[in-house]
Amino acid sequence: MEIRLARSWDIPGMIALLKQVGEVHHVIRPDLFRSGAQKYDERDLEELLQDADRPIFVAEEDGILGYCFCIFKTTAGNTVLRDRRELYIDDLCVDENCRGKGVGQKLYDHVLRFAREEGFEAVTLNVWCGNDSAMRFYEKQGLKPRNIHMEICLEDN
Repeated sequence: MEIRLARSWDIPGMIALLKQVGEVHHVIRPDLFRSGAQKYDERDLEELLQDADRPIFVAEEDGILGYCFCIFKTTAGNTVLRDRRELYIDDLCVDENCRGKGVGQKLYDHVLRFAREEGFEAVTLNVWCGNDSAMRFYEKQGLKPRNIHMEICLEDN
């Protein structure tokens, strides 16, 4: 298996995985996420592939087995927060037929190596509550909660 930067010919494979992620989110929170939806379309992906501050890595072996969308985030000159460069994992997905086979681990390890080589001070991400398998994976990697986004659904009260 090769982990590399995504290219335009990887888009169909990435779209298939984006649909899987969309469905995971819909199952967890159908009040927020539409069934059959995906975060990015083909045009969005073409633009992202041209953005040097938003690298996308793919795991490939006879097709796309997984991806990791990243975003460079910089805090500078903030009156409260220290200056800092973070590599934000916008989305990490492994094909549902390949989960548990080390694909996610290899993608994550590659992203960590990349972040260190590029001088980032942290790798950050968000996980939806209810996505227990993702939470277990990230906790196993040593990630810890930094802040918690809370809500109250007014329709329920």
